[in-house]
Amino acid sequence: MSYPSYESIKRYYDKNCYTNEDIAFYTKYGALTSEEYKEITDEDYPEPQA
Repeated sequence: MSYPSYESIKRYYDKNCYTNEDIAFYTKYGALTSEEYKEITDEDYPEPQA
């Protein structure tokens, strides 16, 4: 599966098209790193619940 680029994800987040949950989805599936999650949302990436 192909995901949008970091720049595209950030642009849509900045336009309020994506929520933090959307950004977490992209991070969970490897489109973003946890560091990129923090850059976009200004929050630490939530650790998955066991």
